[in-house]
Amino acid sequence: MLKTLSEQQVRQYKQQGYLSKIKVLSAEQTHEIRQKLEAFETAQGKPLNGSQRHKTHLLFTWLNELVRNSKILDAIEDLYGENILCWTTNFFIKEANDPGFVSWHQDSTYWGLSSPDVITAWIALSPSNHTNGAMAIIPGTHMLEQLPHRDSFAKNNLLTRGQEIAMAVNEAEAVTLELEPGEMSLHHVRIIHGSPPNPSADRRIGFAIRYIPTFVKQIEGDDSATLVRGTDAYKTFAHEPRPTKDLDPEFVALHHSITEKSAKILYKDTKIDSYDASMANPKQRA
Repeated sequence: MLKTLSEQQVRQYKQQGYLSKIKVLSAEQTHEIRQKLEAFETAQGKPLNGSQRHKTHLLFTWLNELVRNSKILDAIEDLYGENILCWTTNFFIKEANDPGFVSWHQDSTYWGLSSPDVITAWIALSPSNHTNGAMAIIPGTHMLEQLPHRDSFAKNNLLTRGQEIAMAVNEAEAVTLELEPGEMSLHHVRIIHGSPPNPSADRRIGFAIRYIPTFVKQIEGDDSATLVRGTDAYKTFAHEPRPTKDLDPEFVALHHSITEKSAKILYKDTKIDSYDASMANPKQRA
């Protein structure tokens, strides 16, 4: 029995590798999350940066609640079963008139996971559309094997290594996933996707939650995840605790330790081992 998706949506995901415009938050809930995010940024005097954009659900209770949102998890369960880990979370924030872009890539390239049973729930906290750098995908490309990528470390490329597919991509086949605040898209870890800069006068804010079934393993190093539904009979990831207050010093220290381990996996075989790494533009993965 499906919990929230229709049979047609399940078929679309299996055949095309994505779904879009799934309402998961009310206008009030979305506004509250954005307010809390921007209140923190105002208090620290700068936008989220570096490792703050990764595994952020370990720092703030309201994001830890979001990764457990029943509307999101019901959709994930319809596709991957009831035993679910949140492997990581990532903020994707393009500031107004931001030259940052995301090159065409597959998420699976440097994640070190044992199988492509990984799904991203991309939650819009602001409008995400053609005018402000929304994500685009190439439908059906999740059926491809892992493709070769090259690392560019380009200044305005928002990916960890500036990775890009080392072959031509037919951009005429691209579909832009336009979302209103409170809507989510779902995409497969191997689907080819990317996004252009944001030339608009407002921020484009997205929060990506990476979910995996509990049978998936990390094969490139030490790793951890948050059990958000069901049970974990495999226990190949260390289970992350749930914060009881925002920016708890113990969780700040835990977050630092965990993101350092994650960076070692993502930057494997490079000279970089940290999300910050003295970069002018701290990298994101998505």
